[in-house]
Amino acid sequence: MNVPAKRLALFAAALAVVLSTGTAHADRAPEWSGAWSASPQAPSTGFAPNWSEQGFDGETIRQVVRVSAGGSAVRVRLSNEYGKAPLKVAGATIARTVKGADVKDVRPLTFGGKPSTTIAAGRRVATDAARLRVKPFESVAVTLYLSGRTGPATFHAQGYATTYRADGDHRADRDGAAFMDTTVSWYYLTDVEVDGGPPARNAVVTLGDSITDGFGSTTDANNRFSDELAEHLKRPVLNQGIGGNRVLTDSAWYGERALDRLRRDVLSKPDVGTLFVLEGINDIGFSDWAGEATAVPRTRVSAAQLIEGHRALIERAHAKGIKVVGATLLPYKGSQYFTARGERVRDALNTWIRTSGAYDAVVDFDKIMADPADPDQINPAYDSGDKLHPGDAGYRVMAEAVDPCILG
Repeated sequence: MNVPAKRLALFAAALAVVLSTGTAHADRAPEWSGAWSASPQAPSTGFAPNWSEQGFDGETIRQVVRVSAGGSAVRVRLSNEYGKAPLKVAGATIARTVKGADVKDVRPLTFGGKPSTTIAAGRRVATDAARLRVKPFESVAVTLYLSGRTGPATFHAQGYATTYRADGDHRADRDGAAFMDTTVSWYYLTDVEVDGGPPARNAVVTLGDSITDGFGSTTDANNRFSDELAEHLKRPVLNQGIGGNRVLTDSAWYGERALDRLRRDVLSKPDVGTLFVLEGINDIGFSDWAGEATAVPRTRVSAAQLIEGHRALIERAHAKGIKVVGATLLPYKGSQYFTARGERVRDALNTWIRTSGAYDAVVDFDKIMADPADPDQINPAYDSGDKLHPGDAGYRVMAEAVDPCILG
């Protein structure tokens, strides 16, 4: 081979690396940062009709998420953590969304250079980088073709975003006409990450229950607390809320307790500098409430036990160099599981959060969200209607109450 031909071959090889890794920098590996995330859950009937228990068979699912960080390339993470059998992903794509299930700029997602993969039961996998430049607060659609019977699916119950399903292989479709069925849950998809250059450790993870998850917000409007917080802070925010979740007690429906899922849902995420904790109201409410069978076991918790749980969360995050911000629990008088005993526990926990100095910083949602006429009740202007969860206006007020200076 003569010299010009050799140089041409080397250039072609370098170009191939650029195209295959999805980055414009062939001389470095991608530097991943979290842009969107959701905590995986075991299959269950859930809060609304979903497909987790039946799974999929020869179907395509298209899932729309809004990223809170931008970059020159993207990859996604898929989880079969709660599957009972290997999961065959026959093909996958990522694209920009247009409207509903319509998309544009479709890019294939590969797995170690291959168009398909099999994820063992209990395992997770990341795709290769895809060459798709995305901007903060842009919506992307991740489409998975599941050619065989999956069995029950690892999912996230409360997505508050429409997920679409079609029979057959429609992973590359730009037109969404084939996607006739919908739910508001996410399946297998746990993360979207971007190649955004050297990590700045500026991502914020919000750890909590349904209030963090976004219950009461408008579906497809991206008005969850985490969405509003990302817009307010102008930095990546990863939502690790699970409806019904507790600090101290596991649940088949509501996920492992926060103490146990901290490593997976917070400490393992790239580029995290701050953890924002708002959790404990379900520990309190489910202690005395017999109205929800999925709340078992009903372990009656004390303020002292919850305080120790919060201390453990703080200590484990601090050990990884992560700053921890605590939020007081919102008023809940009038909600279905309010009790006088529970209110005393909430008051004691909130007093400790405010005054102990254990958290690096505190946001006092108890005071911010209270009804001026009755401080034990959520302000009606912020209530979604159940006297427990904020609506869109409430989540916006919560986010705006967070001073960017406290996050470092």
